[in-house]
Amino acid sequence: MNTQPQSTEASQGSLPTTRAGSGAMFDAIADRYDLLNRIISLGVDQRWRARAVRALELGPAPRVLDLATGTGDLAIAISEMHRDASVVGVDPSVKMLEVGRRKIAELGLAERIDLREGEAEALPFEDASFDGVTIAFGIRNVADRPRGLAEMRRVTKPGGRVVILELGEPEGGVMGALARVHVHGVVPAVGGLLSGRKEYAYLQASIAAFPKPASFARMMEDAGLLEVASTKLMFGAANIFVGRRG
Repeated sequence: MNTQPQSTEASQGSLPTTRAGSGAMFDAIADRYDLLNRIISLGVDQRWRARAVRALELGPAPRVLDLATGTGDLAIAISEMHRDASVVGVDPSVKMLEVGRRKIAELGLAERIDLREGEAEALPFEDASFDGVTIAFGIRNVADRPRGLAEMRRVTKPGGRVVILELGEPEGGVMGALARVHVHGVVPAVGGLLSGRKEYAYLQASIAAFPKPASFARMMEDAGLLEVASTKLMFGAANIFVGRRG
């Protein structure tokens, strides 16, 4: 079984910055990212985030780390559902963080949400420093997933949960087939039309390449997380994965 890195310094390294799915790629679509998400997901992405927050099962006054925070939607959801929470959001895209900071300031949440530039594979935090860790629609873009998962476990307090919300390949029956049409046809077409860029074609390919839920759950277990479970959303168009640090 793989174990977590023993120190922040040991987890540092040279990470890609211009590859597909990198922060540089998301800089290009930052200004329209929220609108695209609402349209492409048919408005259900916020409900999925709310389910992810509930899956954390947070106690009083929690400190939470939100990775691939982007424009801060999940960090905001955590802060609104847990009024005594403090949240640190980390993302490699400078422009996405700029949009997120504006949103957070407008909502009056700047004192409770701190957004920072960074990579999931090299977190600048002490061991066991967060009550829970989340990442929504971002684990696909982590170049070294085992390393990223090990880092998530490392910074989570014993008993705390790591909750991952990610898109997937829809399965099963007529509704699953319709969902697949949406993911493979509508998502890249609408994304490209509204953003004027080709980055959303990457979304289709990255979803298809992502491991099946059972395989990804095993990857979480290999990173040292316990009691790993997954829940399908919208016929598998998205999945919530939950693991606990022992």
